[in-house]
Amino acid sequence: MIFGPTPVAEAAGHILAHSIALGAVRLRKGCVLNADDIDLLQQHNIAQVVTAQLDRDDIHEDDAATQFARAICPDPVAAHVTVTPAHTGRVNIIAKCAGVVRLDAERLIQANAVNPMISVATVPPYQQMAMGGLIATVKIISYAVPKSDLARAMDLAHGAVVLAPVQCATASLVCTHTGPEPDTVGIDAIAARCDALGIGFDHVLHCPHDAEALAKTLARVTTDLILILTGSATSDENDTAPAALRQAGGQVVRFGMPVDPGNLLFYGNLGDRPVIGLPGCARSIALNGADWVLSRVVCGCPPNDTDFAQMAIGGLLKEIPTRPQPRRKSRSPSR
Repeated sequence: MIFGPTPVAEAAGHILAHSIALGAVRLRKGCVLNADDIDLLQQHNIAQVVTAQLDRDDIHEDDAATQFARAICPDPVAAHVTVTPAHTGRVNIIAKCAGVVRLDAERLIQANAVNPMISVATVPPYQQMAMGGLIATVKIISYAVPKSDLARAMDLAHGAVVLAPVQCATASLVCTHTGPEPDTVGIDAIAARCDALGIGFDHVLHCPHDAEALAKTLARVTTDLILILTGSATSDENDTAPAALRQAGGQVVRFGMPVDPGNLLFYGNLGDRPVIGLPGCARSIALNGADWVLSRVVCGCPPNDTDFAQMAIGGLLKEIPTRPQPRRKSRSPSR
């Protein structure tokens, strides 16, 4: 690309590099100067402007952004996304429904390394999205880029972004209680999580905090997803709730995760239905490890042991002021 000062008389067909105010008219940067623009500039006694010209191997920013985005999402319908028209070298990739984002992060990193002027920025892998949420933005930073570099970036990033939609239509919550009466604290927060994913929150069932009673209650659930919230925290893979899931004929796939809050989550299945044992922090609407697992599970992307291990990086979600130890020692009182 040729970039620099150009005599106005020779600037027709060039890309204007910087916006210029001409009385009531403003020529905006990025516009292609036409004959009328040249006349207007000359009327205002402007002798030269800074412009960009495409070389033979260059492609305009809007065309480049469109092609790059289409390479990243070659089949928007199958990827459950909308690819917007290009404007000033930018194309956005938008979620068409609720889901989680699946990325080939390594290929996107490689594509971004081809040429600093060719870029795509995304949300983190497996980010939960609502319909209309911004998944990624493609930006061609300069007014044009070499076609050869664009082709290389497109090849590297091909098909690297898709949205996995929600696959569970209905969910039930089973709550255990240690006292004589059911505990309803947190039900609204859990219902809100399901609602955000477009999942029907059909039933809330209560039973004593006892493995046999919980197993019988789990056997009655018919929804696509089963959530368990215990009146006493699950502290071992053989504790009440995991034991009840096994008694009901299910299996425990994972207990514990390196995310705080959220350490005491467990995940398994009962037949072909996923089961999530929620940590106590799920009673709050604040982000916690259960949110990461819930969104992935209902979108058909359940985490394996490697995925859980990777959650550790960035998994310190919140300091808890009321429970400072063992994270840090409390200050001694002033004397």
